[in-house]
Amino acid sequence: MKAYKIKELKNFMSRLLGGSVFDIFLLAEASITTCNTFIIDGHINKDFFADEVNDEKNLPPYEFSMWQDMRSLCFDLIKGKRTPLGFKIVLHLKPELAESLLNDHESAVSLNDLKAFVLNIKYDGSELACITATAFHTFIPDKTPDQIWDEYMIKFFDQNQISYELC
Repeated sequence: MKAYKIKELKNFMSRLLGGSVFDIFLLAEASITTCNTFIIDGHINKDFFADEVNDEKNLPPYEFSMWQDMRSLCFDLIKGKRTPLGFKIVLHLKPELAESLLNDHESAVSLNDLKAFVLNIKYDGSELACITATAFHTFIPDKTPDQIWDEYMIKFFDQNQISYELC
Protein backbone atom coordinates (compact mmCIF):
# COMPACT_ATOMS: atom_id res chain seq x y z
CA MET A 1 0.00 0.00 0.00
CA LYS A 2 1.36 3.37 -1.03
CA ALA A 3 0.00 6.90 -0.91
CA TYR A 4 0.59 9.36 -3.72
CA LYS A 5 -0.02 13.09 -3.34
CA ILE A 6 -1.23 14.46 -6.67
CA LYS A 7 0.66 17.60 -7.63
CA GLU A 8 -1.57 18.97 -10.39
CA LEU A 9 -5.17 18.70 -9.24
CA LYS A 10 -6.75 20.17 -12.39
CA ASN A 11 -4.82 17.78 -14.65
CA PHE A 12 -5.77 14.77 -12.52
CA MET A 13 -9.44 15.73 -12.37
CA SER A 14 -9.50 16.23 -16.13
CA ARG A 15 -8.22 12.68 -16.60
CA LEU A 16 -10.47 11.20 -13.93
CA LEU A 17 -13.73 12.87 -14.99
CA GLY A 18 -13.15 14.13 -18.51
CA GLY A 19 -11.64 11.23 -20.38
CA SER A 20 -11.27 7.48 -20.59
CA VAL A 21 -7.97 7.15 -18.68
CA PHE A 22 -9.63 5.58 -15.62
CA ASP A 23 -12.09 3.41 -17.57
CA ILE A 24 -10.04 0.33 -16.65
CA PHE A 25 -11.67 0.60 -13.22
CA LEU A 26 -14.99 -0.25 -11.60
CA LEU A 27 -16.63 2.10 -9.11
CA ALA A 28 -16.98 0.39 -5.72
CA GLU A 29 -18.18 3.52 -3.93
CA ALA A 30 -18.10 7.28 -3.97
CA SER A 31 -18.86 9.99 -1.45
CA ILE A 32 -18.99 13.55 -2.75
CA THR A 33 -19.56 16.50 -0.42
CA THR A 34 -20.76 19.77 -1.92
CA CYS A 35 -23.96 21.47 -0.66
CA ASN A 36 -25.02 17.95 0.35
CA THR A 37 -23.16 14.69 0.72
CA PHE A 38 -23.91 12.27 -2.06
CA ILE A 39 -23.14 8.60 -1.49
CA ILE A 40 -22.94 6.17 -4.40
CA ASP A 41 -22.84 2.44 -3.78
CA GLY A 42 -21.26 0.97 -6.88
CA HIS A 43 -22.71 -2.53 -6.37
CA ILE A 44 -24.86 -3.61 -9.32
CA ASN A 45 -28.45 -4.42 -8.35
CA LYS A 46 -29.05 -7.37 -10.66
CA ASP A 47 -32.75 -7.41 -9.66
CA PHE A 48 -33.09 -4.14 -11.57
CA PHE A 49 -32.55 -6.12 -14.77
CA ALA A 50 -35.08 -8.85 -13.85
CA ASP A 51 -37.70 -7.64 -16.35
CA GLU A 52 -35.33 -8.22 -19.26
CA VAL A 53 -35.08 -11.53 -21.04
CA ASN A 54 -33.63 -13.99 -18.57
CA ASP A 55 -30.40 -14.20 -20.50
CA GLU A 56 -27.03 -13.95 -18.78
CA LYS A 57 -25.75 -11.79 -21.67
CA ASN A 58 -28.11 -8.98 -20.63
CA LEU A 59 -26.79 -8.81 -17.07
CA PRO A 60 -23.90 -6.48 -16.26
CA PRO A 61 -20.64 -8.44 -16.28
CA TYR A 62 -19.27 -7.14 -12.98
CA GLU A 63 -20.18 -6.87 -9.31
CA PHE A 64 -19.62 -3.10 -9.50
CA SER A 65 -20.56 -0.43 -12.03
CA MET A 66 -18.00 0.43 -14.66
CA TRP A 67 -16.32 3.79 -14.02
CA GLN A 68 -17.03 4.80 -17.61
CA ASP A 69 -20.77 4.52 -16.87
CA MET A 70 -20.58 6.44 -13.58
CA ARG A 71 -18.03 9.09 -14.53
CA SER A 72 -20.57 11.62 -15.87
CA LEU A 73 -22.73 11.29 -12.74
CA CYS A 74 -19.73 12.02 -10.52
CA PHE A 75 -18.70 14.86 -12.82
CA ASP A 76 -22.17 16.42 -12.55
CA LEU A 77 -21.97 16.25 -8.74
CA ILE A 78 -18.47 17.77 -8.60
CA LYS A 79 -18.62 20.46 -11.31
CA GLY A 80 -19.67 23.99 -10.56
CA LYS A 81 -18.31 27.35 -9.52
CA ARG A 82 -17.45 26.10 -6.06
CA THR A 83 -14.88 23.48 -5.25
CA PRO A 84 -16.29 20.42 -3.45
CA LEU A 85 -15.62 20.29 0.27
CA GLY A 86 -14.26 16.83 -0.35
CA PHE A 87 -14.77 13.47 -1.98
CA LYS A 88 -13.67 9.89 -1.78
CA ILE A 89 -13.82 7.54 -4.74
CA VAL A 90 -12.96 3.86 -4.40
CA LEU A 91 -12.07 2.14 -7.66
CA HIS A 92 -11.29 -1.52 -8.36
CA LEU A 93 -9.24 -2.64 -11.34
CA LYS A 94 -11.41 -4.74 -13.67
CA PRO A 95 -10.97 -8.44 -12.81
CA GLU A 96 -9.65 -9.47 -16.22
CA LEU A 97 -6.94 -6.81 -15.96
CA ALA A 98 -6.09 -7.89 -12.42
CA GLU A 99 -5.76 -11.48 -13.60
CA SER A 100 -3.56 -10.40 -16.50
CA LEU A 101 -1.37 -8.39 -14.14
CA LEU A 102 -0.91 -11.37 -11.82
CA ASN A 103 -0.18 -13.70 -14.76
CA ASP A 104 2.30 -11.28 -16.34
CA HIS A 105 4.29 -11.28 -13.12
CA GLU A 106 3.92 -15.04 -12.65
CA SER A 107 2.50 -14.48 -9.19
CA ALA A 108 1.73 -17.47 -7.00
CA VAL A 109 -1.44 -15.61 -5.94
CA SER A 110 -4.38 -16.23 -8.25
CA LEU A 111 -7.49 -14.21 -8.99
CA ASN A 112 -9.38 -16.65 -6.74
CA ASP A 113 -7.35 -15.34 -3.80
CA LEU A 114 -7.49 -11.67 -4.77
CA LYS A 115 -10.70 -9.74 -4.28
CA ALA A 116 -9.44 -6.55 -5.95
CA PHE A 117 -6.63 -4.19 -6.72
CA VAL A 118 -8.01 -1.00 -5.16
CA LEU A 119 -7.34 2.68 -5.82
CA ASN A 120 -8.70 5.07 -3.17
CA ILE A 121 -8.93 8.68 -4.34
CA LYS A 122 -9.37 11.20 -1.51
CA TYR A 123 -9.79 14.95 -1.77
CA ASP A 124 -10.02 16.95 1.48
CA GLY A 125 -10.80 20.36 -0.01
CA SER A 126 -7.19 21.29 -0.69
CA GLU A 127 -5.13 18.17 -1.44
CA LEU A 128 -5.80 15.03 -3.42
CA ALA A 129 -4.21 11.69 -2.59
CA CYS A 130 -4.38 8.30 -4.24
CA ILE A 131 -3.84 5.29 -2.02
CA THR A 132 -3.30 1.81 -3.40
CA ALA A 133 -4.52 -1.31 -1.64
CA THR A 134 -5.06 -4.98 -2.31
CA ALA A 135 -8.10 -6.80 -1.00
CA PHE A 136 -8.05 -10.56 -0.52
CA HIS A 137 -10.77 -13.10 0.18
CA THR A 138 -8.63 -14.59 2.98
CA PHE A 139 -5.34 -13.76 4.65
CA ILE A 140 -2.41 -14.12 2.24
CA PRO A 141 1.12 -13.79 3.66
CA ASP A 142 2.55 -13.20 0.16
CA LYS A 143 3.04 -9.45 -0.40
CA THR A 144 3.90 -9.83 -4.09
CA PRO A 145 0.46 -8.61 -5.27
CA ASP A 146 0.95 -5.38 -3.26
CA GLN A 147 4.28 -4.79 -5.00
CA ILE A 148 2.82 -5.61 -8.42
CA TRP A 149 -0.06 -3.20 -7.86
CA ASP A 150 2.16 -0.36 -6.62
CA GLU A 151 4.52 -0.77 -9.59
CA TYR A 152 1.56 -0.81 -11.97
CA MET A 153 0.10 2.40 -10.53
CA ILE A 154 3.44 4.23 -10.85
CA LYS A 155 3.55 3.22 -14.53
CA PHE A 156 -0.13 4.20 -14.91
CA PHE A 157 0.48 7.68 -13.47
CA ASP A 158 3.63 8.17 -15.56
CA GLN A 159 2.02 6.99 -18.82
CA ASN A 160 -0.96 9.29 -18.27
CA GLN A 161 1.13 12.36 -17.32
CA ILE A 162 -0.22 12.44 -13.75
CA SER A 163 2.39 14.06 -11.53
CA TYR A 164 2.65 12.83 -7.96
CA GLU A 165 4.94 12.48 -5.02
CA LEU A 166 5.05 9.61 -2.58
CA CYS A 167 3.64 10.48 0.82
